[in-house]
Amino acid sequence: MAKKTSSRTSPKSTDPKNPKKIVLAYSGGLDTSVILPWLKERYPGVKLVAFAAELGQGDELKGIEKKAYASGADEVIVKDLRKEFAEEYCFPMLRAHAVYENDYLLGTSIARPLIAKHQVMVAKQTKADAVGHGATGKGNDQVRFELTYKALNPKLKIISPWKDPTFELKDREAAVDYAKAHKVPIDQSKKNIYSRDRNLWHISHEGAEIEDPANEPLDSCLVMSLPVSKAPNKPQYVRVEFKKGNPVAVDGKKLAGHDLIQRLNNIGGQHAVGTTVLVENRLVGMKSRGVYETPGGTILYEAHKALEQLCLERDLYHYKQQVALKYAEIVYNGQWFHPLREAMQSFVDEANKVVTGTVTVKLYKGRALAVSAESKMSLYDLDLASFAMDGYDVTAARGFIDLYGLPMQVRGLKHKPKF
Repeated sequence: MAKKTSSRTSPKSTDPKNPKKIVLAYSGGLDTSVILPWLKERYPGVKLVAFAAELGQGDELKGIEKKAYASGADEVIVKDLRKEFAEEYCFPMLRAHAVYENDYLLGTSIARPLIAKHQVMVAKQTKADAVGHGATGKGNDQVRFELTYKALNPKLKIISPWKDPTFELKDREAAVDYAKAHKVPIDQSKKNIYSRDRNLWHISHEGAEIEDPANEPLDSCLVMSLPVSKAPNKPQYVRVEFKKGNPVAVDGKKLAGHDLIQRLNNIGGQHAVGTTVLVENRLVGMKSRGVYETPGGTILYEAHKALEQLCLERDLYHYKQQVALKYAEIVYNGQWFHPLREAMQSFVDEANKVVTGTVTVKLYKGRALAVSAESKMSLYDLDLASFAMDGYDVTAARGFIDLYGLPMQVRGLKHKPKF
């Protein structure tokens, strides 16, 4: 009698469509921890490289190598990318003064291309033929990771378990059960009701009561900042020095980019600065609601704005504001390595050549307010700006207004308004 074969056969590792070695963006959280053994089952014989990026997420990476190996990784690579993140990603975005939908300072958006870039580099280093991530099929991060992979090495296979039809771990409960069954180490001592993403620039919070726009988010969700009700009753002043649009010192002390941001995070967080509640439009179509804490970034944006107002010529400043809207959209949509973003960066950096000086920012009860700014590149003329008319030909204003208002005057004569 012929031997029966099962209709359910696992993909063979010899299948050319299957990856031989995958570099997975690994955070140490529940999702990526269970993805490691799942990939071993999905692609028998595959080698797994767990790649973790240190971007200033606090103690989240503590013991991550041991955890990754215990979860099924064959190799673990951890890179400290904080300086590169601050100076080559956050600061170029700051120079553009990019803000998505009025409030979001793009903390998660700006981090993903950096992680993905180093995944591609690690793939080359370890001779891997695939890269992967644990982002869901509902969010923005899947786009940000995969567009970067495509831009930097289109030949790499892209492994996205959440979009794999055989991936059965569709919720937290299923993932926890899977972890227990496969002896994957997970921390069940903490019951975290929020979905969070943290790095040097910010921390985001989603889920629980935040998910419903009818609810006020609880102060207890905050991590980097005090709530306004607990902020000091006395204001604090902080001086930020810029050179060509880049922050270089805080209160007279020169600091590397990542140290500077961390210093401002500590100061701003104590004054409840930089917390916002936002309903945003995701790239994939739906709206989502989150709480964002960006204390240091908020101080930097306020200070940078004050210097741009002082140093940029009017038409240049107004056009740069338009560019900032598109720049923010590009970053949000994961197109950091798009040629349009790179070309826009050239314009932004040219404009920022005169953005040099020092700004004093007042921090008080959740507000960061630039109260003074000084620059050798300032276009502010105290004599022209004063109410005194000395040195200014006021008669020129009459002719200017007559010509500037001529189209409105003609229309008013032809089409008399009815009152």
